Amino acid sequence: MSVNNRKKVFVSGCFDLLHSGHIAFLREASAFGDLYVGLGSDRTIFDLKGRNTVNSEDERLYMLQALACVHSVRINRGGGIIDFLDDLKEINPDVFVVNEDGHTPEKEQICSDLSIEYKVLKRIPHANLPVRSTTSLRNETPIPYRIDLAGTWIDQPYVSGFSSGWAVTASIEPTIDFNERSGMATSTRKKAIELWNDQLPMENPEKLAKILFRYDNDPGTKDVSGSQDSIGIAMPGINRFFYKKGEYWPTKFETISDLSIIRWLEDRLYMVTLWPRPADFVVLGDTNITENNVKNLTIAADSAWKGLINKDIKTFSAGFLASFNAQVAMFPRMLNDKILNVIDSYCDKALAWKLSGAGGGGYLIIISEQNIPNAIKIKIRIKDYWI
Repeated sequence: MSVNNRKKVFVSGCFDLLHSGHIAFLREASAFGDLYVGLGSDRTIFDLKGRNTVNSEDERLYMLQALACVHSVRINRGGGIIDFLDDLKEINPDVFVVNEDGHTPEKEQICSDLSIEYKVLKRIPHANLPVRSTTSLRNETPIPYRIDLAGTWIDQPYVSGFSSGWAVTASIEPTIDFNERSGMATSTRKKAIELWNDQLPMENPEKLAKILFRYDNDPGTKDVSGSQDSIGIAMPGINRFFYKKGEYWPTKFETISDLSIIRWLEDRLYMVTLWPRPADFVVLGDTNITENNVKNLTIAADSAWKGLINKDIKTFSAGFLASFNAQVAMFPRMLNDKILNVIDSYCDKALAWKLSGAGGGGYLIIISEQNIPNAIKIKIRIKDYWI
C-alpha cells in the first residue's frame, strides 16, 4: 500500500501521441488507487514495432507526469513486451491494469506469481468522444498485414518439392500495430512501404504481389521469403493459391470476397499476443520434411478451404488445426513448452489453434464459437485497389 493507505496501481505502455483513449484508460485505472506508470523506452518500442516514436521518452515522461490522475512515472529499465518486470517488482503494486490490446497470458501469469491483482479494461471512450488508438492517429500506412490460415510452408520449394498443394491466407487491415518478428509478414510489409510509400497502387493485385515478392528477394538471396507473404499483403480478401512441385510462385488463385464468409471468419477468429520470436530463433534447425507430412499439410488446407466456403465450423476448424499439426511435424521448433502452456489455457473454449508465421512466439490464433476474453479481433481487407 502507498503511504495514504490507498492501493498501488501499475500500468505500462508506450503512450506515444497522447490522446483521449490514453486519458480515459489512465483515469479508469487510477480509480483503483495511486497510479504508477511504467513507460516503454524509445529503444524498446523500436525493437518491438520496428519504428521510432513520434515523441521521445523524455517528452512522453513529461506529459504523463503532468496528468492529475498519475501518481508517478518512470521509464522501464528492461526490454521487450515484459520490459516493466524489474520496475513492477520494485514498486510492488496491489493491482496491474492493462487494456484489451495490452493483455498477454505472460503478464497475467506474472501477476499470479507475484500475488498482484490483474485487471483487463475494455476500450471505452469518454462521453461522446471517438475510440482512439495510437495506430489510428499515426495513420502510418493503410498497407495490410496478412494471416496465414492453412497450408503455408508449401510456398517454399524445399517443402513443395515433396508434393504440390494449396496455401490459404487472409489480408487484414492494420487496425493494430503488430509486433516485429511475430509472423505477421512485417518484414515484407516494410518492403511494400519502401516500394509504394503509404498505400498499394491501383493495379491488378496479383501483379502487385509478384512485384513485391521480387522486390523482397534480391537476386542471390539465401533465405527467400515465401511468396505467401507478398500475396497476403497485396491481394484483398481470403485467398488460396496452388503451388506445383518445387515452385516459388503459385500457378492458380482462388479468392473469397463474399462478405458473409468474411464476416463469419472474423466473428470466429481471435488472436492472443505471445512474444516476439527470440533473435536467435532458427526454425530450420531441426526439420522433418517428408512426403507424408507435406501431404498432410495439403489435405488440411483443402479441408480448411471447404469449411470456409460452406461456413462449416467443424470442417474449417479441423483443417485449421490439422494444418498447424502438419507444420509442427515438419518444423518441431515452432512449438515449445511455454507456448503449449498458453494453448492449454484456451483448450476449453477453442476449437482449433495455430501460431502466426514460423512460431517460436508471435501470436496464437484461435478459432472459437465462444468469446475469447481479452483477445485481439481482426478486420479482413475487402477493398480492392485495382479499378
